[in-house]
Amino acid sequence: MPECTLFFEPEYAKVGDVIPFFDEETGRMENFYLKGWNPDAPGDRVIRGWHRISMEGHRVTEERPAGIEGGTGSILRVDGLYHMFYCSFDFDQTPVAQWVRHAVSPDLEHWTDRPEEKFGPDGVIYRRTDWRDPFVFRNEESREWWMLVAARKNGPTERNGCVGLCVSKDLSRWEYRPPFYSDHRNPSAHECPDLFRMGDWYYLLYSNYSDGFGTFYRMSRSPSGPWLRPKVDTFDGRAFYAAKTAWDGAHRYLYGWNPTKGENAKGFDPGKDFGKDYRAWNWGGSLVVHQIVQHGDGTLGVCPPDSLSALFPAERTVEVVPLSGSWQSADGVLTGTSDGSYMSALGGSIPERCRIQTTLVFQGSPERFGLALQVDEAFDFGYYLMFEPAYHRIQFRSGLRMYEDGGQMFPYGVEMERPLDLEAGREYALDLYVDGTLGLLYVNRDLAFGFRMYNWLGRRLGFFLVGGNLTVSGLSLGTERMEGTGG
Repeated sequence: MPECTLFFEPEYAKVGDVIPFFDEETGRMENFYLKGWNPDAPGDRVIRGWHRISMEGHRVTEERPAGIEGGTGSILRVDGLYHMFYCSFDFDQTPVAQWVRHAVSPDLEHWTDRPEEKFGPDGVIYRRTDWRDPFVFRNEESREWWMLVAARKNGPTERNGCVGLCVSKDLSRWEYRPPFYSDHRNPSAHECPDLFRMGDWYYLLYSNYSDGFGTFYRMSRSPSGPWLRPKVDTFDGRAFYAAKTAWDGAHRYLYGWNPTKGENAKGFDPGKDFGKDYRAWNWGGSLVVHQIVQHGDGTLGVCPPDSLSALFPAERTVEVVPLSGSWQSADGVLTGTSDGSYMSALGGSIPERCRIQTTLVFQGSPERFGLALQVDEAFDFGYYLMFEPAYHRIQFRSGLRMYEDGGQMFPYGVEMERPLDLEAGREYALDLYVDGTLGLLYVNRDLAFGFRMYNWLGRRLGFFLVGGNLTVSGLSLGTERMEGTGG
């Protein structure tokens, strides 16, 4: 197991898609994940396929191979027998043939595959290409087993990604049905579908990597739809993918991965080395777990699990020193007023693993304000979480973009962003977790924004303001050392 971390990342490997499962028989989360091995992994260590992970407080304490090699799926328990639905690929065919597979186990440890039950797309309703990530659940209304599948629907255009549907009476023989959800939005399959009910609402989740990248959700009063798209239909930013959910009897949690960088699998990295920050995202990375929050109108947000917050019971205040502009500090409250010029203030150093909390309130019409990470007195290289009221968003921007090389490298205005309506006079409580290169920001226990920081570490915290007025209060740093391993 790797050294103690907030967000589990296996040695010589990456966390790929997580298959969470709450076993009502044992009252425990019995999760699995796809292990993506790094190119430098020693050959005698590599065991491909599903790996089972034991977790306490969403931190991994043990992992072991499941003995099943294949892609994402789901697990359920019926009449004392565990059923694993997963997918496999015939890479020697063009296009690659994809199959839904079925295995069973009496104990979640020893799995028996049923190769005679594998099946692919029908070629009539669904194209003979994408057919993976089966999610099986009991539809009590129809008294049938329903399977959601990442698929592509036959249609007039390439925007045919959908959530396919198959139906069974016995979990062994499946009938094809029209898509469960098809919005003609993406030219790739809706990956890792997931369905759950919370109160009076049903929620459909899927991930997609074309014409947008992320885990999305839709909502309905019925499992048969119609499916509504909420104003904000994601849970996190670009650096969060393939998320699926599980209910532990008290809360529903969302398990996804924050990707690492550096393998250049698609050959996208620039010819000149600007550091790891500016390399392409990998498939897989670190395990990130959000707790789902349901609003009064049925829409969803996320907050940190209590187990994550509890890792930092000891907190200390942080002194902030003005660098430029008009700042006032009294009784732990920092206030800045800008005439439109850029103002900056610098705080203490950022430990490798920590929790940073503060509350921001703005007045007037600032162009931007926010939090700077891993900066120094020059206040240039580092990472910036920019709150921009006019654009109704938080923007993440890295330090190279302060200079010409960054301007030439990025042919777009925004590096990463999260939508957020910003109102003058309202408090914005920030809860930021740092674990080495991984940063994860929560705002008002409702919005998450994950990112990576490779080039600059071990430097300082800062604040900035351009226009308007900003008040910073309740700034604290949690650094309690943890015991054990995992995320």
